[in-house]
Amino acid sequence: MHQVKLSLIGALWMVASLLSFIGMAVASRELSVFMSIFEILFFRSFVGLIIISPVIYKQRAQLRQALDLGLQVGRNVVHFAGQYAWTVGVASLPLVKVFALEFTTPIWVSLLAFLFLKERLSAARMLAAIGGFIGVLVVLRPGFDTIEPAALIVLLAAVGYATSIIMVKKLTLTSSPAIIVSWMVLLQLPLGFVLSLAQWRTPTLECTPWILLLGVTGLSAHFAMAKALSVMDASIAIPIDFFRVPLIAVVGFFLYGESLEIWVLVGALIIFASNYLAFRIEQKN
Repeated sequence: MHQVKLSLIGALWMVASLLSFIGMAVASRELSVFMSIFEILFFRSFVGLIIISPVIYKQRAQLRQALDLGLQVGRNVVHFAGQYAWTVGVASLPLVKVFALEFTTPIWVSLLAFLFLKERLSAARMLAAIGGFIGVLVVLRPGFDTIEPAALIVLLAAVGYATSIIMVKKLTLTSSPAIIVSWMVLLQLPLGFVLSLAQWRTPTLECTPWILLLGVTGLSAHFAMAKALSVMDASIAIPIDFFRVPLIAVVGFFLYGESLEIWVLVGALIIFASNYLAFRIEQKN
């Protein structure tokens, strides 16, 4: 009975996570009409700073020690670049295509972990990589549709996120999650501000709800997923997370009149199935 309760709580946290990711995408799309991508990222970090300022204050002694500061800076530059590329995609592409291509991140993590962390590249992970590549081809359909440059930029975002994950894995050897998140806000806030100055546009009152939604969901998406994984198996959490793709397709259809492209959904399903099958095989070994 206790396990059922934990699974229900975990499922609710996963629903909160995928709704947060959708909210973040919609807020980014709306704000891209009023301001540059760099300014969007600045305000995301600004709201995040307000929310986690008590955490930063509590961790101030450890932050002053600046352990692995070089790696923290490198990780946040890469993560910031990934966020920039993802937001470009959200502003330019059908939202469902962005989410479908973003699901290639676990594949890049496996490949990068093999190259830089010397982790074993198992047959299951190779299967996921091959399946993911096929899924990307189905989504982009080269030779049938014109490949939008923004779609390639989203793939670069997935590589950036994967690189960031690898760097976080190294950081967890010396830093707590609270320290990692604190440095993320403290480093990305000035980076976004400086880069946004060239195209700065003071936000209107109309932007305020979207800025708040972006800042809140930017933190809640990852927090809720972490909470879900703490109380339920990843084998259950991963399929729930995939519902982001059909849900964002519906949101894109009703909010922006985006067509429900069957090939994008098929490609996303192939990418997901490849990742999930590889995950299940590795669990059994």
